Amino acid sequence: MRKNIIIQKGQIGLLTKKGDYQKVLEAGEYRFFDWTNQLAVTVVNLSDNRVEPALAEHLRSYQPEWVERYCTAVDLSEQEIGLRYENDILQEILPPGTRRLYWLNGNQQRIERIEANNVEVPSEIVATLHQPKLRNRTIKGGEGVLLVQVPAWHVGILKIDGATQALLSPGISGYWRFNHAVEAELVDTRLQVLEVSGQEILTRDKVNLRLNLAANWRYSDVLQSFALVAKPLEHIYRELQFALREAVGTRTLDELLENKQIIDDIVSEQMSRKLVGYGIEVVSLGVKDIVLPGDMKTILSRVVEAEKLAQANVIRRREETSATRSLLNTAKVMENNPVALRLKELETLERVAERIDKISVFGGLDQVLNGLIQIKGM
Repeated sequence: MRKNIIIQKGQIGLLTKKGDYQKVLEAGEYRFFDWTNQLAVTVVNLSDNRVEPALAEHLRSYQPEWVERYCTAVDLSEQEIGLRYENDILQEILPPGTRRLYWLNGNQQRIERIEANNVEVPSEIVATLHQPKLRNRTIKGGEGVLLVQVPAWHVGILKIDGATQALLSPGISGYWRFNHAVEAELVDTRLQVLEVSGQEILTRDKVNLRLNLAANWRYSDVLQSFALVAKPLEHIYRELQFALREAVGTRTLDELLENKQIIDDIVSEQMSRKLVGYGIEVVSLGVKDIVLPGDMKTILSRVVEAEKLAQANVIRRREETSATRSLLNTAKVMENNPVALRLKELETLERVAERIDKISVFGGLDQVLNGLIQIKGM
């Protein structure tokens, strides 16, 4: 049987007989006579230039001359990381212990080795791995690098094999994940707000109050804080709860209503004392709301209404007493002073005149006054 085989450019053919590799066919046209149907050709595209693992081991063992002529061999130790370049462009990151073959496809290929003991990734590789979508391509094996981007006003806590390293300043950096357990946590160093809401606490006189508190806090020493407390935010929240319960639970409702600032002062003092040495500081705090039960609201409303009514009665009695005293003093003055009495009469006349729309006077003002005196005499 006659067979015609065409190998395109960018391809090679592997001729096998009874499953055993016999020859490498480069680009071109080939004719074979296979009367027993024992020959076969496997066509390989060199664009995807990695040699299949099973084939690579077979070629290494039985066709070393093919490997030398048609392949690039990569053999990394357990302490080496490989960077595979084509035409000086990074294509793949190879983990330690890698053993691979790559077909030569006409491009310039090279393998760069990096010591795995140095966990920090060189800056030029970080820049290559950053924002792969903008470069419209991805690099194989990029998951072996942890990229940490620290925003402004933040720091990064880097842990390598469970040990905390120095803080990371704002910027982007990379770390090899090979042979190491690497993780990073971002921490905001700015002033932050923590809400402690819906805290139901009994006062000393057994009145159930619901309080909402807000606290402004920040880190004073990030490393010290995370060295002592696993979750600083939860620690602050819990301490605020304890301090709030102590401030409310040891006082009566009347004490709290008379001086609402007392809760803020006590909680602030407690927090300043309890957070010493933890690398955290509470800058300010305050109770936003104090919510009373419905029946207690009604009772307090009645108490306030009664107090205000009593105050109004006292003021009214005081004004009435003052007015009576003033009238008595006026009567004493008019009793011994005819002129003052005459002036009072004129004042009364003026008030009467203001209430009358129209007045007709006959005989002049003296006649009106004489008439008033005569009426008074009757």
